[in-house]
Amino acid sequence: MKQFPKNFLWGGATSAMQIEGGYPGRGLNFNDVNTAGTKNAPRMTTVRYADGTVGRYPMFSQDLPEGAKMVLLDGEYYPNLSAADFVHHYREDIAMLAEMGFKVFRMSIMWSRLFPRGDEELPDPEGIAFYHNVFAELRKYNIEPLVTIWHSEDPVYLINEAGGWNSRRMIDYFDHYAETVLREYRNEVRYWLTFNELNNSVMFLDWIQGTAGRRERAQKTFQQLHHKLLASAHTVKKAHEINPENKVGCMIAYAVNYPLTCSPADNMKQTETSQWLNWYTADTQVRGKYPHFAGKILKREGVTLKTEEHDFKELEEGRVDFFSFSYYSSSCCTVQTEYETSGGNFTMGAKNPYLQYSEWGWAMDPAGLRYALNEIYGRYQIPVIIVENGLGAVDRIEEDGSIHDEYRIEYLREHIKAAKEAIEDGVDLFGYCSWGCIDEISAASGQMNKRYGFIYVDLDDEGKGTLERRRKDSFDWYRRVIASNGECL
Repeated sequence: MKQFPKNFLWGGATSAMQIEGGYPGRGLNFNDVNTAGTKNAPRMTTVRYADGTVGRYPMFSQDLPEGAKMVLLDGEYYPNLSAADFVHHYREDIAMLAEMGFKVFRMSIMWSRLFPRGDEELPDPEGIAFYHNVFAELRKYNIEPLVTIWHSEDPVYLINEAGGWNSRRMIDYFDHYAETVLREYRNEVRYWLTFNELNNSVMFLDWIQGTAGRRERAQKTFQQLHHKLLASAHTVKKAHEINPENKVGCMIAYAVNYPLTCSPADNMKQTETSQWLNWYTADTQVRGKYPHFAGKILKREGVTLKTEEHDFKELEEGRVDFFSFSYYSSSCCTVQTEYETSGGNFTMGAKNPYLQYSEWGWAMDPAGLRYALNEIYGRYQIPVIIVENGLGAVDRIEEDGSIHDEYRIEYLREHIKAAKEAIEDGVDLFGYCSWGCIDEISAASGQMNKRYGFIYVDLDDEGKGTLERRRKDSFDWYRRVIASNGECL
């Protein structure tokens, strides 16, 4: 069987908003004003209304009322403000990644750490210095940084005062931020991602299907997405101008959906679901233009995009160099109106009777990763990297301090096998990053006990703990995987 390439990039992934913390000392971003939730209860965004009263809205569920502003409220716990405190532990954390033999570390830069409000002309020198220090530490161990410029980290000030991505002005603010990042770290980073899981906003629309206001929400969602696609294209073009050696990728939350039955209607439903969830966004970033089915989608949703004549030329000029994606589980789609669901957060569709499910309702489907890799590479023929894959689970510390996470090892082992099979299929796969290599705050639930990492962080769901780092059994297992270039699983 074909082996992983000699210079395969083994590593792990994090996001600034889930791991860094460090507030105060930076500006607020969207995630900072969301409380902790559970696997059954949503995170809540806290707001102050125009009349001075306060309220809470389920995260991502709806637009805020006219005049409402996102704020921090006394007496609430906001897990992302301190997160896993990477800002004070990055040297220790990176040394542990090096101990595992990491070749690449995927991370993001927090917009509000460099520009606390988001619209300043000059960046905060301390924020700039922090990432220089992180990159220097990675360089010390010959770990390649893979940097996401936007990982759902919009400054709260721009959301409150400028309308966020509803406004076309947001493109200018982002362009300035992105160019600052690309110029400042041009000699330290060569692999970049523009926007994380840019297709997620379309996925969130399905949460409000059949409810009042969906058409208005769809109009805003696709208009925001158009603005982000333009900002992404601008970033790709600027990155190539600043340093021709830069490689810039898109990042898609890849949704594998099987038809629930072999009926022609369910198979057509599967095609339409992939167009909706995956290809609308990915085609535009890779091919530089909206796909042929875009018009049908927009018409069905009642959306009229506000565009300018030069937009389409800019999309074409900002095509990405490689394709990156996240993959955790799969689902099924059907035209039937009644079916069993899995209950997993950030997952939609019908439950697959052939698969086992995690505690959080995610289908564990390694074969789905091989399927995804073949679909992506077959469609685009550009290099591919897996930048998120992992199992969220509750880890238990034994009396001797050990953490036996064989369930995580089994999940990752089978997915790495599937990745290797995809290489045998002919897919140009150049890297694999497990998600949350250091335990961090869950984006969906705000919990800490939903853990993904090889490195345990002593912090609970209420923000209590010493922040001590511990090696799990998966730490040593992944070290052997990397040392053997994927042969010792």
